[in-house]
Amino acid sequence: MASTASEIIAFMVSISGWVLVSSTLPTDYWKVSTIDGTVITTATYWANLWKTCVTDSTGVSNCKDFPSMLALDVSTPILGIKLTTPQIKSLLTESGYIQACRGLMIAAVSLGFFGSIFALFGMKCTKVGGSDKAKAKIACLAGIVFILSGLCSMTGCSLYANKITTEFFDPLYVEQKYELGAALFIGWAGASLCIIGGVIFCFSISDNTKPPRMGYAYNGATSVLSSRTKYHGAGGDFKTTNPSKQFDKNAYV
Repeated sequence: MASTASEIIAFMVSISGWVLVSSTLPTDYWKVSTIDGTVITTATYWANLWKTCVTDSTGVSNCKDFPSMLALDVSTPILGIKLTTPQIKSLLTESGYIQACRGLMIAAVSLGFFGSIFALFGMKCTKVGGSDKAKAKIACLAGIVFILSGLCSMTGCSLYANKITTEFFDPLYVEQKYELGAALFIGWAGASLCIIGGVIFCFSISDNTKPPRMGYAYNGATSVLSSRTKYHGAGGDFKTTNPSKQFDKNAYV
């Protein structure tokens, strides 16, 4: 019962973490423009993994999708503007880390999906997956997959946050600076839950693989007289005699 309860807790924790990680992909606010040092804010800049937007004081937002890293041609002008070498390097760096974060977050969501499937087959409370030993191995595999999902999400969010903090504290960076958005905190929370649930799944295999305890039946005490009678009746070689006749008064002299 203890292993079944731990598997249910691990499943609920892992699924909750996977849902949080999945919700970060469509979330808008991965980074938000800082208001540090500004007196009047007329527009708010924010961005995620797919686009960058600006919202004016009336609440109207204008968005622009990020250019594709694969379709970027450094020899041609972009939007009619001929890019210089530093601008090209900056654009390539920006697009490169965005693509890396995209890949890590998509991998985290995909691994979490397969981890949930393995967990359903490996839990002892389900009727699929085979014997208890086979289900324990599947549950351990689900735990490893969930841990990998959490690590991918943690790495993607940390990489994005590192880019924001590096630009924010760089005194030579004169462009628009940003602060950490809500999506990063959601991604970190989901990654932590996936890792915790995966670890619990991996430890549950030790409870499922323990050999069952042997039971011993107690038949009760057997008297000496009854055992002698049993041997006398079985083989005929042993005879029961009255123990009081074996000793007379000469035995005590």
